[in-house]
Amino acid sequence: MKCFASATVIAAVATLLAGCASEPTSIVAGPTSARPIPTPPVTLPANGAIYQAQTFRPVFEDRRGRMVGDIINVIITERTTANKNGTSSATRTGGVGIGIPGPLQGRLGARVATETDNNYADSAAQSASNAFTGTLGVTVVEVLPNGNLVVAGEKQVAMDKGTEFIRISGTVNPDTIGAGNSVSSTAIADARVEYRTNTHLDRAELTSMASRFFLSLLPF
Repeated sequence: MKCFASATVIAAVATLLAGCASEPTSIVAGPTSARPIPTPPVTLPANGAIYQAQTFRPVFEDRRGRMVGDIINVIITERTTANKNGTSSATRTGGVGIGIPGPLQGRLGARVATETDNNYADSAAQSASNAFTGTLGVTVVEVLPNGNLVVAGEKQVAMDKGTEFIRISGTVNPDTIGAGNSVSSTAIADARVEYRTNTHLDRAELTSMASRFFLSLLPF
């Protein structure tokens, strides 16, 4: 009966924990994608000329993102380094003198003195360095009145039992978009760049863990 109850509990725990993985929280606010805004076609009367404004497309146009729904390639090159040093020291010196009564001066002398000297020194150093590189395609989700582009994007990569989430958002100046329709993440204002993972544990691993736990509690 005990074995049956333990097996039932183990199965229930494994079933509940098998779906424990959830999408991690994000610092990127707002949508990470946007569709182009459809514009109604403008029909102009034909004037008989070869050039028609409504159908003109530049032959050598530089295809850079500039409208809602356009895609821009972001080259992520984030590197941060921080150092912190601290030092403290203290010195304390003290002395005590005691006069000896006459009958005891023959043995102890006329005076007994003690001195104390305490020194304290402490130092600490902290150093942190992080690097995040990669390439991510983002979508223009809004065009501001001054022409700047609000962009956002997300990439999810599922590998075996885990999922990697790469997200970025910010504001891009169209003048910083270079060749290949790309821009560096260091040129994005109000940038929010994150890399997070979500690990899934399969039912076999959870059953093994629960089995070891309950078997350690059984009297046999």
